[in-house]
Amino acid sequence: MADQKSVLDAESGKEELGANVVQYESTAPITEAEKALRWKQDKRIIPLSAGIYFLCYLDRSNIGNAKIMNSTTGDDLMTQTGMTTYQYTISLMIFLVAYGLFEVPSNILLKRLRPSRWIAFLMFSWGALTIGLGGVHSYAAVTVVRFLLGVFEAGLFPGLVYYLTFWYKTEERSIRVAFILASATLAGAFGGAIAYGIGHMNQVGGLSAWRWLFIIEGIPSCLSAFLVWFMLPDYPESARWLTIQERDLAVQRLHLEGSKGHHKAMTWADAKTTLVDWRLWGHYLVYFGISVPFSSLSLFTPSITSGLGYKDLSAQLMTIPPYAVAYVVQVLTSWSADHFNARGLHSAAMATVGAIGFLASAVLPADAYASRYGCLIVAASGAFACIPPLLGWLSSNIFSTASIGMAIALNIGLGGAPGQIVGVWIYKADEAKAGYPTGHWTNAALLFMVAVGCVILRIYYARRNRKILGVGNGEEVRLFKY
Repeated sequence: MADQKSVLDAESGKEELGANVVQYESTAPITEAEKALRWKQDKRIIPLSAGIYFLCYLDRSNIGNAKIMNSTTGDDLMTQTGMTTYQYTISLMIFLVAYGLFEVPSNILLKRLRPSRWIAFLMFSWGALTIGLGGVHSYAAVTVVRFLLGVFEAGLFPGLVYYLTFWYKTEERSIRVAFILASATLAGAFGGAIAYGIGHMNQVGGLSAWRWLFIIEGIPSCLSAFLVWFMLPDYPESARWLTIQERDLAVQRLHLEGSKGHHKAMTWADAKTTLVDWRLWGHYLVYFGISVPFSSLSLFTPSITSGLGYKDLSAQLMTIPPYAVAYVVQVLTSWSADHFNARGLHSAAMATVGAIGFLASAVLPADAYASRYGCLIVAASGAFACIPPLLGWLSSNIFSTASIGMAIALNIGLGGAPGQIVGVWIYKADEAKAGYPTGHWTNAALLFMVAVGCVILRIYYARRNRKILGVGNGEEVRLFKY
C-alpha cells in the first residue's frame, strides 16, 4: 500500500491535486537576474512586512507592561480596572480564543480581497482597538476589547506567511519568515524600552501611564495602515514596480513551488484534502508545543523579570536583553536551516536549547537571580528560534496554492492558538516568590516534545523521499524538504 502511494506521488506532476503531490523540481543554479529580482522584492516586501508585524506584536503584548506599570503607586492596569489576577488571565485567554477562530477565514479573505487591502484593514482595526484600551475602566471592557483585538490580529501572521509563498521559493522562505517574526522579538525589546519611557508620563493630562501606553502604541498602526494600502504589493503578476521581464521571471521561477495570484480561492475539495492529510497534524502538534513558551514569554516576561528582583520601571528595562539576543539567534538559525535544508533538525536543536534554559530556571534556587536571568535569555533564544524553520518547513511541503493558505492558518490556529491559551495559565501569580516553577517546568517539557516531534517528522520525510526515488523513471521530482 505504501509502495502504491509512492508511485502515485512520483508520477503526479499536477500542482492542484493536494498536499501529498510531488512535482518536478529544477536544480539549476540561481542566475544573476534572479538574484537581482529577489533583492528587489526583498527591499519592497520584507521591511514593510516586518514593520507591520512589529506594530501588531507591540499592540498585542503591551498589556503585560500595563499590568505592572507604576504598580507601587496604585496607578497600574490591575488596580484601576479592579481586575483580579484570574480575571486578567481570562482577558488574555479570550484574545487567543478569537485568534484561533478567525485565522482560517482571514487567510481565505486575504486571497479573495488582495493582500494589501485586507492587511491594511486589519491593521487599522487593531490600532483603533489598542487606542480604545486606553479608555477602559472595568474587567468587562478589557475583555471585550481584547476579544475584538484577537479577531483583527488573528489574520496577520498566518497571512504574512501565506503571502510570502506568492513571492519566494521554498528554500528562501524560512529566513524571510525569521526577519518578520524577529520583529516580534524587537517589539519585545522596544516594548520594554517604550514602557520604561512612558512610565514617566504618569498622570500627564490626568491619565495614568498605562493608558498613555495603549494610546501611543495604537496610533502608529492606524497611520501605517494607509501606507500598507498603497505600498504593499499583492502578487508578482500585477507588480507594476517590476519590469515586464522581471514579472515574467518572478512567475516563471515559482511555476512549480509557489502560490499563484491567479489561482482559484479555497474550495471544499481543497479544504477536505488538507484536513485529511494526517502528516500535517504532526506539524500542528509540534507547533502547539512551541506556542506555549512563545505565548508565556510574550505576556509574562515583565512579570518574570519582576520576580527576579527588579521592580516597576527597572523590570520593564530588563525585558530588553532576552529579546535582543533572541533576535540574533533567530535570524542565524533560520538562515542556516534554509541553507542546509535542515529545518527540522535546526528546530529540534533550538527547542532542546530552550528546554535546557527553562529546566535550569526551574531547578535553580528562587533567589539565584543572576543565574535565572541568564537562563531566561537562553530559554527565550531557543524557543523563539524554532518558529521560522517550522513554518518554512510546513509551507515547503505543501504544493497547492489553496492548501498552503489553509494549512498555515490551521497550523497557527489549531496548533498555535490552543498552545498560546495554555501559555497564559502556567505562570501563576502566587508562585512569583518561588520563581514560577510551574511555568518553567511546563515550557521545558513541551520544548522537549517539540524536539522529538521534529526528529520524527524528519525521519518520516526521509522515508517518503527514499520511496519516491525508488520508483522514479529517471526523471527529476520534487522531494519533500527537511
